Amino acid sequence: MATEILVPTLGESITEATLGEWLKQPGDRVEADEPVASLETDKVSVEVPAPAAGVMGAHGVNVGDTVNVGAVIGAIEAGDGAPAAKADAPAPQQAAPAPAPTPPEAGQQAPASPAGEPSSNVEAAALSPSVRRAILEHGVDPANIKGTGKDGRITKDDVVAAASNKASTPASPPAAPAPTAQAASAPTGNRGEERVRMTRLRQTIAKRLKEAQDTAALLTTFNDVDMTAVIEARTKYKDLFEKKHGVRLGFMGFFVKAACQALRDIPSVNAQIDGDEIVYHDYADISVAVSAPQGLVVPVIRNADAMSVAEVEKTIGDFGKRAKDGTLKMDEMKGGTFTISNGGVFGSLMSTPIINPPQSAVLGLHRIEDRPVVRDGQVVVRPMMYLALSYDHRLIDGREAVTFLVALKNAIEDPTRLLIDL
Repeated sequence: MATEILVPTLGESITEATLGEWLKQPGDRVEADEPVASLETDKVSVEVPAPAAGVMGAHGVNVGDTVNVGAVIGAIEAGDGAPAAKADAPAPQQAAPAPAPTPPEAGQQAPASPAGEPSSNVEAAALSPSVRRAILEHGVDPANIKGTGKDGRITKDDVVAAASNKASTPASPPAAPAPTAQAASAPTGNRGEERVRMTRLRQTIAKRLKEAQDTAALLTTFNDVDMTAVIEARTKYKDLFEKKHGVRLGFMGFFVKAACQALRDIPSVNAQIDGDEIVYHDYADISVAVSAPQGLVVPVIRNADAMSVAEVEKTIGDFGKRAKDGTLKMDEMKGGTFTISNGGVFGSLMSTPIINPPQSAVLGLHRIEDRPVVRDGQVVVRPMMYLALSYDHRLIDGREAVTFLVALKNAIEDPTRLLIDL
């Protein structure tokens, strides 16, 4: 008797999702609670566990289809005898001639696999359609690719990186199949196109950012900050800090604490509009923009104003790791009263970030670079960073926005202010 695979509850107010990937193919052996599919919601990816052990039946929906909570997307067939026999069948047949195929398998078995199919070391079921297409286009062997995705799965970026390494290696035999595969997929040269459906997360990001532009009266004000004092403090105490707290001392801890102090002094930056009312918060829940494989996610540091720098750094480090693994929970990305986005890690010099509704402001951090500045009448070189505060002008006046940035700048340039509450 077959056991139906149902779309699990996805969280409050989330009623549907997109089937992002089938992790098990029909006929595969499945253990109870083993992930069989991956769903993409507005915020995170959710794995669908197998309701029982058995054999994966036919897929009820296709990759990219929209499914509702509680919908049937497949089934687990009863019985484990068939898959076991299927797996054991080749062994007795090849028991006698086993020594013959062994030498080729130890040599160059993978390139000889037909039509660029994944080798026996990598289950085809573990490869998404876009990854399989990339493998065919680049002519690489997935068995030689180290996956950086969730649970070690191979991503499209892994295939591209492996192809780049292969092209830079002076070994001519492996490089020969690549042009052939490319020529077959793009007969007109290097003008190929690929049409890929937007993930639900990317659709949500696009919708929310456009909604922010259409609703809020966006304005951005800039300032710059001398990072000398923070860099010196970090250099002096980073080893002791990591030894005591088990986490590296970064710059975000300083900026989060400085922002919390400035938000307390300028409460409108920490407020939001709800209809014809203004909601002021006496706490600071700081949303931190984190880059994930499927897009930008914004987990929230709850009560950041009551945390130490070490607690902030630990929380951010945990968010970053779990964003990469795709294990962030939906509740961790709800709410938030103010956002900090650090484009400097990607080399951005200056930007105008867009607010994260219903929040009213977002702070953009950028790369640190040495620039000539005037100090005490002398031109000196200092590590400088541009700051950008985008805000909803319906709620926040220019005076308040500038005052907020100046307060934050003062705290970063003289971190002692954070200790004595100035």
